[in-house]
Amino acid sequence: MLRATAPETLRVRRETSVELNRRDRPEPDLVLVRAEAASAAADETRYQAADAVLVVDVVSPDSEERDRKRKPQLYAKAGIPHLWRVEKGEGRLPVVHVFEREPATGTYVAIGIHHEPLKVSVPFAVDIDLSEIARL
Repeated sequence: MLRATAPETLRVRRETSVELNRRDRPEPDLVLVRAEAASAAADETRYQAADAVLVVDVVSPDSEERDRKRKPQLYAKAGIPHLWRVEKGEGRLPVVHVFEREPATGTYVAIGIHHEPLKVSVPFAVDIDLSEIARL
């Protein structure tokens, strides 16, 4: 669904890492990178933080601490503008926590918690029915 929504200037990638610095290379569940970086990448298993526009982490029981606390700090420090954290909500429906990096502080601020429709305007217009994802 995200691929269908993303503009041509971005590419959705999964099973790839984001090189934040020499010592940190986390692997978000999804990352949206600039199309020119995706085209130029010799190694599609990793991208530079400067090429990432949005990272998406799906929280699971074995990654709660890392996905909720440590990774957002690392992503923000590396300058990635947008973060979505997906958690299990009521029943099988996902809940998407949407964050935007505030340039003055270099930290993420919450801009929304989405339970059924995920409707945002940044980093691009997205309108996804989360109940559709639960059916997959």
